[in-house]
Amino acid sequence: MRCPKAIRYKDKSGYDIIQLAVINRSENIYQLRYILGERRNVYRMIEDSSKNNMLHLVGRLAPWHKLKLRTGAALQLQRELQWREVVKKLVSPAYHTKENIFNETPDIVFTKEHKNLVKEGEKWMKTVAESCSITAALITTIVFAAAITVPGGSHQEKGFPLFRGQIAFKIFGLSDAISLFASSTSLLMFQSILTGRFSEQDFLVSLPRRLIIGLCTLMISTTAMMVAFSATLFLVFCHGKRWMLAPICVLALLPIASFATFQIPLMVDLFRSTYGYIGYIFKKRSSKNSRRLYPYDIRLFFGK
Repeated sequence: MRCPKAIRYKDKSGYDIIQLAVINRSENIYQLRYILGERRNVYRMIEDSSKNNMLHLVGRLAPWHKLKLRTGAALQLQRELQWREVVKKLVSPAYHTKENIFNETPDIVFTKEHKNLVKEGEKWMKTVAESCSITAALITTIVFAAAITVPGGSHQEKGFPLFRGQIAFKIFGLSDAISLFASSTSLLMFQSILTGRFSEQDFLVSLPRRLIIGLCTLMISTTAMMVAFSATLFLVFCHGKRWMLAPICVLALLPIASFATFQIPLMVDLFRSTYGYIGYIFKKRSSKNSRRLYPYDIRLFFGK
């Protein structure tokens, strides 16, 4: 810390820079707690005029300009829960259940402030799960029917498929099985979301993880289904003409590309928010890697 006095600046409400960083969800400013030296332990017990500790402050709803950076209400609530988990590591355990002057614990403040966000997150999660479960159920039905009615039919006396010796038939069998297993898994994940509970803590890891698994397996099942269908077209209609593979592959890529265009961004957001945020944004940084802090920077943060 190059300028120790800079950390003592406070705004009109009496909040210092770390408290404001928590209230306004500013990750970069929050990192300053790692270079505070002897003042680091102060933030484990600090309270404002209403006896709100750091957990009370993080229990308040984040500013709208911070919430709208996340995709959907569920991820917005997840980010709020992640902030609370991180601040818990800074605050002394004795303050986790300490009441303010309004007889409110940090958990009560968080629940009251995020009540509407929990409802919106549940609605968003169910909407996504319902729409995707319909697609998963349809794929499961199609690939199951394709598995029991193999292309080209079977030998009347021996019962084995007529095309069993061809590579395209093996590709059909493998991709059809992958699609069936993946779509079934996807359907079960979406159903577990629709029938599960929607408490605050479930939005931290449990529900997003189920949605990630459901979307990934749905993507795999869709791709495998198109591969199986393409192999069937080649077996039944192309009669060994390999030049027909080009138009078949182009047509098969259209639905896959359409699905990927709309779903991959959501999958990436879910994965980063669930598994990458706490480990990257809130990781401990040494003072050597921290940017030098000047009083002018503090004034900018306080709006002075």
